[in-house]
Amino acid sequence: MSSTTLDTSALEKLLAAAVAAPSMHNTQPWRFRLDAGSSTVEIRAVPERSLPQEDPYGRAVHIAAGAALLNLRVAAGRLGWTPVSRLLPDPRDPTLLVAVRLQGRGGPRDAREADLYDAIPRRHSSRMPFTERAVPLAVLAELADAGHAEGARLTVAGEGETARLLRLSGLAEHRNHTDPDRAAESRRWTGGEGGRDTGIPARAFGPRDAGEHVPVRDFCALRQPDRLPSLPFERHPMLVALSTTHDHRADWLRAGQALERVLLLATVHGLRTSLLHQALEWPDLRSLLRAPDAPYGHVQMIVRLGYGPEGPATPRRTPHLFLATADDDGLP
Repeated sequence: MSSTTLDTSALEKLLAAAVAAPSMHNTQPWRFRLDAGSSTVEIRAVPERSLPQEDPYGRAVHIAAGAALLNLRVAAGRLGWTPVSRLLPDPRDPTLLVAVRLQGRGGPRDAREADLYDAIPRRHSSRMPFTERAVPLAVLAELADAGHAEGARLTVAGEGETARLLRLSGLAEHRNHTDPDRAAESRRWTGGEGGRDTGIPARAFGPRDAGEHVPVRDFCALRQPDRLPSLPFERHPMLVALSTTHDHRADWLRAGQALERVLLLATVHGLRTSLLHQALEWPDLRSLLRAPDAPYGHVQMIVRLGYGPEGPATPRRTPHLFLATADDDGLP
């Protein structure tokens, strides 16, 4: 940018980056409010895009907003701004999750940040089988540093811990299939029922694991006869757990930023990622994730890493549909 003016082109780039963030069932549960006078962008939760059955406390909404914030920060830096973020800036307004003030042009940017910016439109979950190719230790260390930079901890699960995480995720997946309210909520946002630009379309479902070892989410479980095809998944999946020391709303927002930084960096390195969120949706199972002998605190996400097919991406709504101005509290 040749100036520090927040013009239309810059705003479009910022919002396009922000809305590319992941969200549970791709509900995109955010809207953005611009105060042009102070060059401040607010990220707000949208209650009608929440998941009251599967995310009753709004943790997944906060993680999604944190991921959108990280993308916005990366894009702002790429455009020459210095973003200054405030988490939960107004205790009287629970829908206001983040305020980002875009200050004047900063100094030279880290080359890695440019790589992350380029990875934003390429990052998406892959629900496909991965190969058995091992992820280099140096890459894993870099991913751990990325999570730490945002106030979270990324821990590579060993063989025994991987088996435990898969078992709890599988149990949660089974519960999701047999709970009618959760199943109905999931159906609303999958298979095209949530609209063409939201939710997870059928083409992005991915196959089931023929060996029933990796519990990828089966969005077709209650859509007979639309069963997912079966393919063999990797025999030794690599799982990493993203955790925080505390478990408050601000921690969820930090976890979202850490998650997105890790996912973008994984994309830079040519890795595919898949989120195993099922066990986090059941309070008792999430508590079990934090076992006394587990190597982490409050688990916020389990990520499956590997090399393999890119898989189809999920759609995004047009960024301007999420934007309101300081003079307009409603969506345009």
